[in-house]
Amino acid sequence: MTLSPQFLDEVRARTSLSTLIGRSVKLQKAGREWKACCPFHKEKTPSFTINDEKGFYHCFGCGAHGDAIRYLTDARGLPFMEAVKELADAVGLEVPAPDPRAQQKAERAAGLYDVTEAAQRWFVEQLGSIEGAAAREYLKRRGIKDATIARFGFGFAPDSRGKLKSALQDCGIERLIETGLLIDPEGEREPYDRFRGRLMIPIRDQRGRVIAFGGRILGDGEPKYLNSPETPLFDKGRTLYNLDRAAPASRNSRRVVVVEGYLDVIALDQAGIGEAVAPLGTALTEGQLERLWRLAPAPILCFDGDAAGQKAAVRAAHRALPHVGPGRSLGFVTLPAGQDPDDLVRSQGRAAFEALLEAPEPLVDRLWRHESSAEPLDTPEARAGLKRRLFELAATIADSDVREQYRMELLQRFDALTRPQRQGGERPAFQRGAFQGGGRFAPGRFQNGRFQIPRPVSEQAKAVASAGLDPRWLRAVLAGLVRHPQVIAGHAEAVAALPIGDPASLRLRDILLSAALIHGELDHERLNTILTEEGAAPLAEALRQERGLAFSFTRRDADPERAHRDLVLVIDTLAAQPGLCSALEAATERLKETGDEAAFQEQQRLRKARDEAEKQLAALIEGDAGSRQEQGV
Repeated sequence: MTLSPQFLDEVRARTSLSTLIGRSVKLQKAGREWKACCPFHKEKTPSFTINDEKGFYHCFGCGAHGDAIRYLTDARGLPFMEAVKELADAVGLEVPAPDPRAQQKAERAAGLYDVTEAAQRWFVEQLGSIEGAAAREYLKRRGIKDATIARFGFGFAPDSRGKLKSALQDCGIERLIETGLLIDPEGEREPYDRFRGRLMIPIRDQRGRVIAFGGRILGDGEPKYLNSPETPLFDKGRTLYNLDRAAPASRNSRRVVVVEGYLDVIALDQAGIGEAVAPLGTALTEGQLERLWRLAPAPILCFDGDAAGQKAAVRAAHRALPHVGPGRSLGFVTLPAGQDPDDLVRSQGRAAFEALLEAPEPLVDRLWRHESSAEPLDTPEARAGLKRRLFELAATIADSDVREQYRMELLQRFDALTRPQRQGGERPAFQRGAFQGGGRFAPGRFQNGRFQIPRPVSEQAKAVASAGLDPRWLRAVLAGLVRHPQVIAGHAEAVAALPIGDPASLRLRDILLSAALIHGELDHERLNTILTEEGAAPLAEALRQERGLAFSFTRRDADPERAHRDLVLVIDTLAAQPGLCSALEAATERLKETGDEAAFQEQQRLRKARDEAEKQLAALIEGDAGSRQEQGV
């Protein structure tokens, strides 16, 4: 019987997983989840968790993971349909009547397992025959031991068009064709054996049943590897080679490793790494990723170190990105150039491969490395192209929380890579963040989803920062940022450097900064949504409505271009004040101590800069700023 995904989802949604498991396992409440000692392995400290909201259980000790249906099949050994029926009865759902066509297909598939098992036994017999000598010699050259040959069921297909057909004629020609063992040509030609002159490797489903074959040619010829075609038993896009063995091994190792081919899997297993699987001649699919995530939260992809292998890794990263979420990611291992896992373990042993697996490259790092090195970033257009690609990648992630974290992380890396540099690698002061003693900025950083502002490092600067901006200027700047949020992203570090003492105003500033750094250039609609979510909308609205702020950027009818220009000028000037005052006080102290001409000149220069900044701010008050602008001052 075939049940629709919609029906199965309804069964899962109506089932209380904690109630189901709690019938036989003692549970402890742990926040929004439940904890217990794992029913799948012996333990004294609970590492088995149940999440009713998400509908799954997970053991951090052995890796057991699944939903309500999986629990009944694994813990109680029920067949799938019996598990579904029991759950459906418990929640008042009626299992749909079987679709005759689906039932017929399932019954036909059940009969085909006998055919593939018979073919497997025949291929194994041929490997031990005289004709199988070349295949045995090949396995010996590859260092594959007899125990490994038996465990993985290696066989041999003689170089003949009809030997398998004759040997398995009792299975029926139609069924041999349906399992892909025979090719049925068009016209009047007779069906003939698909696999000829090849080392044969059986492909099994998760229950260990033979469903298809892979054949490696022993001499010259193409293709090097030949897989069975898709059949009622074999869905290439949902099958992973060695999944039946890797699944239990992954519970002990708490990881699963994805390599490119059969022999890589087999070489790793022989070296003691049994949790390896391989896709079957195709790029990693969504269906295969889903199966991998049931085994481990971050499967490790280990493709060959050549260009083709690295392209396959990037394709897998792009394929996985829309589906990542908490507990669902990927790791990547890059092998030495020209080597595959089989080469590495044969030449350097298991320890060399284990060393690579100890520190896999996270998914975000692989994506960033690929995109940032795709082309030179020596033009504005190239840098803009990189930024767009990064944001487009992040936008494909379905999980909103993870999507926001990726945008934030990639924006930080982009900013660090592309921010303008001065001679000697020093950036302009207004781009470097909060002033340090001597007039240099200290950059802000993200932490826990917020932009964290470093405190001034000199005592003089600390005094200015603790006192904060004059309340009038503070309200004016915040009102300007709320009215003109598109300014924030381009001047984030100067905004971050503003000395703000009032806690409510400081929180509003940090919300504005975080929003701009996560989402890029803000519009009013997006900003209002964020302010409402953060509980800061009342303060922002009060600033918009305040009428005692006589600046171009606080007026509703102001020219937008002029308002933006004046607001940026005020922000840059106010952000510079703590460092300027700190430097001036330091110069004054040096003058008192030394009395030399250099100290005096430095003090006068800094005092003049401070006075000019104050005049510049005064000139921006509404009216005075307009008249001075008209006079060309």
